[in-house]
Amino acid sequence: MIARIFIIIIILTILPDFYIDTHYLRHRSKYTWRHRLLWWLPGILMIAYTIKLTFEKDFVPTNMIVINVYLFLLGLIVAPKVLFMIFSFIGWRICKWRHTRLNLGNVIGLVCGFITITTLIYGSTLGVRDLEVSHIDYYSDKLPEAFDGYRIVQFTDSHSGSFTGNDTLLLSNFIDSINAQHGDMIVFTGDLQNKQPSELYPLVNIYGRLSAKDGVYSILGNHDYSEYISAPEEIKTKNNAEHVRMHKKFGWHLLLNENVKIKRGADSIVIAGTENDGRPPFPEKADYTKTMKGTDDNDFVVMLQHDPTAWERNILPKTNAALTLSGHTHGGQFKIFGWSPASLAYDQWGGFYQKGERAIYVSTGIGGVVPFRIGMTPEIAVITLHKK
Repeated sequence: MIARIFIIIIILTILPDFYIDTHYLRHRSKYTWRHRLLWWLPGILMIAYTIKLTFEKDFVPTNMIVINVYLFLLGLIVAPKVLFMIFSFIGWRICKWRHTRLNLGNVIGLVCGFITITTLIYGSTLGVRDLEVSHIDYYSDKLPEAFDGYRIVQFTDSHSGSFTGNDTLLLSNFIDSINAQHGDMIVFTGDLQNKQPSELYPLVNIYGRLSAKDGVYSILGNHDYSEYISAPEEIKTKNNAEHVRMHKKFGWHLLLNENVKIKRGADSIVIAGTENDGRPPFPEKADYTKTMKGTDDNDFVVMLQHDPTAWERNILPKTNAALTLSGHTHGGQFKIFGWSPASLAYDQWGGFYQKGERAIYVSTGIGGVVPFRIGMTPEIAVITLHKK
């Protein structure tokens, strides 16, 4: 991950130190070589850290603490200085233009730097712990009478490798909250791991506690394949098989381009689940013909698909699914004044969307490769079906 942008990171690390050293520190009479060394030392260490991570062969290191500490230090050391440099430089140019000496850009830069540090600390601590339970009501005249009031509890994108050490207790609390909703069914819509199934071994007892009347159903997300490790194909194949085995070990029903009928007396609904159907570079493994096999136009179908972009691309034109449940976006893990950067990449990025009577709910998930959230709290969704 870092190897792709390491030159940009190094430039952004060096440039603010050089700017501040040149404009504000070098001309001080008490600024000795020792002071200069202390000023440059954090930046030098960050460059060394960056170079080390460029040799990581996988998308992220196996030990997630390594990358999480690195990203935290980037936000703590580099980002505030970059912001100060930008505003200070703009203010300096305005001073030159207006022939004044008061550089308000320095004040703005210092305030922005302080806000950045505060946001970083909050988003890395409280921001990832404040669970939200969203309640959604979906109405359809196609829903059988026996399923009026049927409750589906959805969670997604747990990225288990990020719940290590004491954070396993946090995941345990999330699982208890899911059970506490007393859903008729629990569904998981992909990205159970960061990159390999060994992340799941310490969490068997936690995930295995999930329980609902009609069971726990799951699908695969883009991270649930071996796309994020550098390894021979036979290792990737074994990893994929092991990941599938872990779903069964938890007691979940993994849907791999297939469907299951849930019955209430003479009535029934269909729970269908495809493999990941992403746009490149994400895996495209969905088979909708296979997934819908055995269903007919009169069936009420709930489709589980990790990537919400598949809804308009394939699910609407190729299936008769009334309701689709997705994840993948994490809601950008950031939202301010109702805006999220995820909206730039996805038409359906978080929440409930409808076209006619057909709808999709995109959950913002409970985890992430990087445990950081601002304004986009971890979420579980309770979808209640109603006969229209």
